[in-house]
Amino acid sequence: MSADLFTVALGLQSPWKVEDIRFEPDQGEIHFDLVCEKQRLGCPVCGAVDQRIHDRQERTWQHLHFFQYRAFLHARVPRVKCDGCGKVSQVPVPWARAGSGFTLLMDALLVALAQKLPIRQIAVLLGVGEKRVQQAITVHVEAARSRESYAEARQVGVDEKHVGRLGFITLFHDVERRRVLFGTAGRDAQTFEAFREDFKAHGGDTASVEALAMDLSKAYQAGARKVFPQARLCFDGFHLGKLVHEALDSVRREEVKQEAGLKGIRWGTLKTPKNWTKAQMADMDWLQDSGLKTARAWRMKERWREIHHMARQGQSAQPLYQAWISWARRCRLAPFKKLGKTFRDHLEGILNAYDLKVSNAAAESINSQVQAAIVRARGYRNLRNLLNMIYLTVGKLTHLPAPPFAPAKP
Repeated sequence: MSADLFTVALGLQSPWKVEDIRFEPDQGEIHFDLVCEKQRLGCPVCGAVDQRIHDRQERTWQHLHFFQYRAFLHARVPRVKCDGCGKVSQVPVPWARAGSGFTLLMDALLVALAQKLPIRQIAVLLGVGEKRVQQAITVHVEAARSRESYAEARQVGVDEKHVGRLGFITLFHDVERRRVLFGTAGRDAQTFEAFREDFKAHGGDTASVEALAMDLSKAYQAGARKVFPQARLCFDGFHLGKLVHEALDSVRREEVKQEAGLKGIRWGTLKTPKNWTKAQMADMDWLQDSGLKTARAWRMKERWREIHHMARQGQSAQPLYQAWISWARRCRLAPFKKLGKTFRDHLEGILNAYDLKVSNAAAESINSQVQAAIVRARGYRNLRNLLNMIYLTVGKLTHLPAPPFAPAKP
């Protein structure tokens, strides 16, 4: 095999070239020995030119596979003793980042694969240790994230996520750009303090945040009002609908103790009528004719759904919600009476969401992608690794290394 050919194929330029190629088929490996032809080089610290080489140190990097064989680059990397700054410094090599055991192209492949495959599978596929794969991904994700700017973020969403043995984390995202900005452990007011520091470190201005989309968590509200006092709190329809469904199911669970016919209709009560199966349609016809408390609760749920739809279409939400709240407070159904009070106490934030057209829908999409990453990895033991995977998959980072292979043409 021609050393000159592989010098070109590896993108090497003077003073580096391929000196020898060692093929070891029994080991499933191919090795490229690289050599630096120069005897004097510039100082990598102060830039002084024409400095003598102090010594050369053997280094090895894993490269992209050559056909089915693992490929390795070996080089005796020069260290320069500089007359200018007096330091002995290793010359950087053009094919790898400092301190890495992978080439830049191998790093790029690992980052690309990690967006689709679990670390364990990547390690087996490429014949490397899981820890080394994770370290490479961590370096690139954190480097890419350090260069991200959040200066344009005006609407921020916040949501909690349970992540198995690590407990709860809080994720902040840019509502308009639908990308994760920051994640941290916990789900209390202090998470907003942590987000503020990270937000400012990425060029964000807390005074420029106009809206915060969230659920009705008291802790989140307290943190938001302290850290973003000028922002309008927005309680979006997704979380409101969840509360309405919980109230309805609470009424059904209490009444099912006396009415066995309610046992099999839960999903019918929670679905919209257009999505009913034939069996659910029959069950719901029976329920509506029954005069049960669950029937009244279902009608309240359906009326809220109509109000939510009308408000999203531009109708004034305030009179619609005030009428529903009045009905809920008088309905003699304890879960809905409580919910009516909750909506009354948070009406300003509910109306803000419709007025600003702010939704936490992006948070639910993000949560599903985070869950998919957790399932692929069969859980995470390390919060840092989990958060870096979240940034990699739903952070929309713009400074990651480009994939080493061009996309296939259709």
